[in-house]
Amino acid sequence: MSSRTTSVLTFAGIAALSVVAYAVYFDYKRRNDVDFRKKLKKDKKRVDKSIASSKASLPPDSGVVGTEELREALEQVKAEQVPVSPEQKEAYFMTQVSAGEQLALQGPMFYLPAALSFYRALRVYPSPVELMMIYQKTVPEPVFKLVIELTNLDVSMSIPKPSMDDLDDETSPVKDRVEGYYVKFPPKAFGVKVETRKTGKISKKALVLTKDVKAGEVIYKEYPIVAALDSDLQAAGTHCSYCLRSLEPSMSIKSPESPAFETVYCSAACQSSAKSQHHSLLFTLERPLPQEIPSEPITSEKLDERRKAQAQFATYLKTEANGHAAPLLVARFIARQVNSELSKLITQTANAPSTTSGETDYTDADGGEYLLADHFERLRYVDMTPPKDSLKLLTAVLDSAMPGLDALATEERYATLLGKMAFNAYGVFYDGGRDGKPATNDRPEDTERTRTPLGTSSQIGSAVYTVSSYLAHSCQPTVRPSFDAGTSQLHLIALRDLKAGEELTVSYVDTTQHEGESVVDCRRRRRMELARGWKFACPCERCEREGKELGVSSDEGVQDASKLEKSLERFEANEGPL
Repeated sequence: MSSRTTSVLTFAGIAALSVVAYAVYFDYKRRNDVDFRKKLKKDKKRVDKSIASSKASLPPDSGVVGTEELREALEQVKAEQVPVSPEQKEAYFMTQVSAGEQLALQGPMFYLPAALSFYRALRVYPSPVELMMIYQKTVPEPVFKLVIELTNLDVSMSIPKPSMDDLDDETSPVKDRVEGYYVKFPPKAFGVKVETRKTGKISKKALVLTKDVKAGEVIYKEYPIVAALDSDLQAAGTHCSYCLRSLEPSMSIKSPESPAFETVYCSAACQSSAKSQHHSLLFTLERPLPQEIPSEPITSEKLDERRKAQAQFATYLKTEANGHAAPLLVARFIARQVNSELSKLITQTANAPSTTSGETDYTDADGGEYLLADHFERLRYVDMTPPKDSLKLLTAVLDSAMPGLDALATEERYATLLGKMAFNAYGVFYDGGRDGKPATNDRPEDTERTRTPLGTSSQIGSAVYTVSSYLAHSCQPTVRPSFDAGTSQLHLIALRDLKAGEELTVSYVDTTQHEGESVVDCRRRRRMELARGWKFACPCERCEREGKELGVSSDEGVQDASKLEKSLERFEANEGPL
């Protein structure tokens, strides 16, 4: 296999995750199934023959491809029979990618057949949008443009556009597909939509009402993608490790299979959901692959390696993470992606309907055709430097569970995920919030903060949501998050009568004027919190009005935090959800 093929498959594992399941299954079949190996050799001979035929038949000027020629070639490809079974798709995908690479290296006259090979691979790949991202980074630009033209001509292939954050070339023809995502997300039943709103020179995505609501009305309810208890409550065992519900010792279900990271649950349903989404992969010695997918026997040496990696990561979370939830949220997010793709592979193999959705699932788009990565890549983030050794410990856990999974958490990817958790996490709190949360020895600028109108010190845990992540901050918000169900399910409640078309805003910090606190001090405190936690100077109407009344500049109260912002205008222009 060529180095470019290897890079494509490695990137595919990072971007789409489903290739991990494919690779495991494919490798097993290749080594253990004689008929499968014979079929691979036959496929390779067919590809070699196709390449030779292409070389012989192409005219000298075929580097320039007209629309009619593309259309004719596309119709020929669409008339070809597409593989059905997972193993056939795997073999077909890899041989077509290999053929495309070989043809692309032959020069301009072979760009069209190269593009057709890459396009054939695209037709059988479970996540076309992710593969397009891979192609854009690995396929020669002229060939990639031909692939784009083929997708534009093929009206039967609907490929939503990947995030601009993940595409380096701002003029890429893929970018014109961006708004298609927001036609299907959020679900119409939520009564909200995402629109582009401009504040000064900055354009950002905003969550907007599609219906009138009354003060006190619940606009929507949403379950998180991932959630984590505060470390002291996790250790105390006073709350469900999955839904964050407060529980009595007599109600709790302990998890005996994970001695490294003790967990308790309020119900068998929560225990099952936690195991299927992330816990079994991260903190148990259970077989990482479902029974439907064959794998090599697990030796005692491999089990010891896995046990050691889990213990070291758990110790880090308990003692060295300094109470920060982001490393655990990232680990659970990656594990959930892996398990979701494995579940899809089983469904495809069994030719049965998917069973991945459920009452406590995260909010997907209408139709459910998007992956977790599709939702998460569009969210805002803050630049972060990963804590020392945290990535090394996490990748050791992933690799000990299933060799190759460590590629899902590169330094850049891990830093971005931490930044997205930091920017978008909500603090879960009940009633008026809790007292007695242990203080950290973090510097003020390093303290972990979540979107909590009562203040992060009042929360019992952190959770990240797909829809609610689009709620912007205001010191005079229109809505508030509530957790009236006693779990991490977020209820968004209107603070006043609102009309369709109004932007929804929440308070990321405690904006109330405390007893003995002047208006100036209150304004300075909340703006410092926002600058330190989310790296922006608040532009809301309340801050502007108070600034004019007090005769202070818009930067009053954030000078000390300005060192953390680096370049506010550049950050706001580039990192917003797209």
